[in-house]
Amino acid sequence: MKKELSFEEALKELEEIVVNLEKGDISLDDAIKAYEKGSILKEQCEKRLNEAKLKVEEIEEKENKNKNLKQSLDE
Repeated sequence: MKKELSFEEALKELEEIVVNLEKGDISLDDAIKAYEKGSILKEQCEKRLNEAKLKVEEIEEKENKNKNLKQSLDE
């Protein structure tokens, strides 16, 4: 079973696929396979970005709660 790539690894591989497809010097079958793989990598990158966004929002929410609690205690 292949381990899931990190965001940076998936993005790098996706960029390489785009460059190869843009060159246009690969066979149709290889281009289709590359496109399919690129689609999977894109989904992985989007998933990682969404997870990171949610984590940041969670941290900000905790900070805001702590700030509000501190303000309430100071009053």
